[in-house]
Amino acid sequence: MLEALSLPFFQHALIAGTLIAVAIGIIGPLTMANRMTFMSGGIAHATYGGVGAALFFGFSILAGATAAALIAAAVISFVAYRYRHRSDTVIGIVWAVGMALGVLLADMTPGYNVDLMSFLFGSILAVEAGDLWLMGLFDLAVAVLVWLFYYDFLALSFDPVFARVKGVKTPLLHLLLLTLVALTVVLAMRLVGLIMVIALLTMPGFAAERYVRSLGGMMLFSVALSLLYILAGLALAYRFDLSSGASVILVAAFGTILLFLPFKKGSA
Repeated sequence: MLEALSLPFFQHALIAGTLIAVAIGIIGPLTMANRMTFMSGGIAHATYGGVGAALFFGFSILAGATAAALIAAAVISFVAYRYRHRSDTVIGIVWAVGMALGVLLADMTPGYNVDLMSFLFGSILAVEAGDLWLMGLFDLAVAVLVWLFYYDFLALSFDPVFARVKGVKTPLLHLLLLTLVALTVVLAMRLVGLIMVIALLTMPGFAAERYVRSLGGMMLFSVALSLLYILAGLALAYRFDLSSGASVILVAAFGTILLFLPFKKGSA
């Protein structure tokens, strides 16, 4: 296992995992507190449409995925506020159409040689050195934005009506949060895949909620859990030649179950 630490691709994966853990650990509790899990899933799956478009038209996959994720976030945010009673239906449509478009465009691309499975299920080999700078800058942007608007996010998460009364621009804040979710999905797709990133956005925050009560505390605990799950999952993926996304998610699921077991003091 130690020899893996000298391999450039594994070093990239570890650094990427650490950087992604910070973004997911901060954004995850916010999506959970705002009941955005289904919305986040819609964005993640719609992003595949951008991957297919990038392959078909021959431009950057990162640019295609980012554009698709941001468009999906804007549509979902608009519908969630204007047509709240039908928002689940529209999110389901965005979810399915994005995936279908991505599959069809990839099928129609002549002679493509990109490993599409790495975008769906993640791959240690898929992380490139250039991605790390983007992830680092994104982490910085997320930390600054959440610090600046922490109390607005807090009000939006637990009492949107009170937030509006206090003058918080809740539609813009909602769109900002979904935009951060969209960019987190794009940056995490190479490591854990578009299909499974949604689980990693929810499980650490879900477990953190049991042990800490403040939103800030949940974020810090969630970052620590995300880091633990990602690094352990990558080690398993390397050791047994498995998909990194599936390994990380199963480690996270195991950790979440473990944290919810009813431990009793002095039972031994």
